[in-house]
Amino acid sequence: MADRLDAEQRSANMRAICSKGMKPEMIVRQLVHSMGYRYRLHRKDLPAKPDLVFGPRRKVTFVNGCFWHQHGDPACKLAHAPKSRLDYWQPKLSRNQERDAVNQAELESRGWKVLTIWECETRR
Repeated sequence: MADRLDAEQRSANMRAICSKGMKPEMIVRQLVHSMGYRYRLHRKDLPAKPDLVFGPRRKVTFVNGCFWHQHGDPACKLAHAPKSRLDYWQPKLSRNQERDAVNQAELESRGWKVLTIWECETRR
């Protein structure tokens, strides 16, 4: 299938994708805050800069996009595999999964408990 956008439009679209403050993350932040919990955002001294950090409790939360981190749940419709340019996408998405596993192991070895919330879970 041909791309509906030209190269310049596609580049602008990809540049607009941010790693912070996206809708699934904001939903989780509002819910956690309304429950009375306080947290820090994206602490740079921790591996992978977790989305929410509950310092005194030594717990971190990641809010992962189902496509970018390839959610493994077969019921998730957002974690579809790309159909074109597989030579580009497969290594990229695999690296994301490997990096997630390494970062989670590093956090756990430092005594942090890790919770991952998937984008599709925030829609409920």
